[in-house]
Amino acid sequence: MDNFAAIDFETANQHPTSVCSVGIVVVREGQIADRFYSLIQPEPNYYTFWCQRVHGLGHSDTDDAPLFPQVWAQIEPLIEGLPLVAHNKRFDESCLRAVFRCYQMDYPDYSFLCTLVTARRRLKGLPNYQLQTVAAACGFDLEQHHHALADAEACAAIALKIL
Repeated sequence: MDNFAAIDFETANQHPTSVCSVGIVVVREGQIADRFYSLIQPEPNYYTFWCQRVHGLGHSDTDDAPLFPQVWAQIEPLIEGLPLVAHNKRFDESCLRAVFRCYQMDYPDYSFLCTLVTARRRLKGLPNYQLQTVAAACGFDLEQHHHALADAEACAAIALKIL
């Protein structure tokens, strides 16, 4: 697959609408053509201890961040016509659908592919199929795991190898 957009969300709490950052890596003709990262003011706007521990984001990072519709207005032209790819698409697709509903936006029914599902089928014998493990098996060194852009870059590298 040569043309796609890898996407990753981080959330502030257990609600899928609470996206607090997004990373996008656009791949065209097998090459990274664009990258996008933004903090997002989550909805609902609170952070759980566990989520903060995972990604390190909190109110001081996102209280002045734009709302999701403003961020998506910047992303939409970058990904137009491209399938979206995520590592564990169940999570990222559910976040995207939920936040579209939350802000009463029309969901364009994006096509989603999953590197996690594909890795489980194609990369036998890994100790686990977490993003950093699969990325390493595909030759990508994920240094900032749980930073949305770094995770999207890892997902793009995996997709270029196995999709």
